[in-house]
Amino acid sequence: MGSQSKQKVGIYFLMLLVPLFWGGAFGAAKHVITEITPITAATLQFGPAGLILLLIVTIRSQWKIEVLKKQWFGLLMMALTGILGYNAFFFVALGYTSAINGSLIMATTPVFVTFGAVLFLNETWNGRLGFGLLLSLIGVFLVIIKGSLETLVSLTFNAGDLLFVAGLICWVIHGLIGKVVMKESSPLFTTTITMLLGSFFFAIWSLFEGGWGKVPNMSEQSWIEMLFLIVCSSVVAFLLWNKGIHQIGASKSSLYMNLVPINATWIALLFYGAVITWQQIVGMSMVIIGVYVATISHKISFIHVKKKRVNNTIT
Repeated sequence: MGSQSKQKVGIYFLMLLVPLFWGGAFGAAKHVITEITPITAATLQFGPAGLILLLIVTIRSQWKIEVLKKQWFGLLMMALTGILGYNAFFFVALGYTSAINGSLIMATTPVFVTFGAVLFLNETWNGRLGFGLLLSLIGVFLVIIKGSLETLVSLTFNAGDLLFVAGLICWVIHGLIGKVVMKESSPLFTTTITMLLGSFFFAIWSLFEGGWGKVPNMSEQSWIEMLFLIVCSSVVAFLLWNKGIHQIGASKSSLYMNLVPINATWIALLFYGAVITWQQIVGMSMVIIGVYVATISHKISFIHVKKKRVNNTIT
């Protein structure tokens, strides 16, 4: 197996860290904004994350001025949608709506990203991808409603839910633009520039919010959660997300978003004493199988076929 093939197989496993860290971000951010204001929290998260990425880019000598000049508009739009737009709606929405409603709305991300990638980016649609998408989406619904139709019927939508819908739109646009931009820009450079731009806009916005006075009074728990948001949910997760879009495409990468509410569930079970039902376990299994069918199994089988052809040619 060539080095390039190994890298593509490896990204499928590394991408599992993305929903893990973003699943944990729901609980961490929910607690942090009880102590400081949402936009200040977002600035505190993405500002240091952008500086960390800038340091990495500088050390690795990956600062590409020519790419910045050529792709500045695409990078700006990625920052406005994926960093500023999505996270602003995310932080503010958490103060108005439940995690169930928010997870339900964001779980539809793969559907819209996949259709957008097929329609606008000429990504390939096949039965395996469609089946995996449907199976994982059904699994997400089972987890969210806990296998009870009464839970689904009782759902009501408020201003927070509408904010999550707006965040969903921003995230879909971010993913589609990213696929185009990263044809010439590396995932590391793309992530660094978009995060620096996004944190700059957040910093300006936070000055009008007037929430910085509460930051010195944050609890130890909030600072630990903020450290997690900076390093794991921002630097590592966004870098891997952009790398995934670059290597395996927007549609397949978006499938991993189905694992976000799954991880949010078991994290709540482990750290906050939440109760899990057998329906949720079934739903989680369906999501994992769906992601596997649509991504990993297809790629591995392709590699095995390619390897077999090479061996036949040699013999």
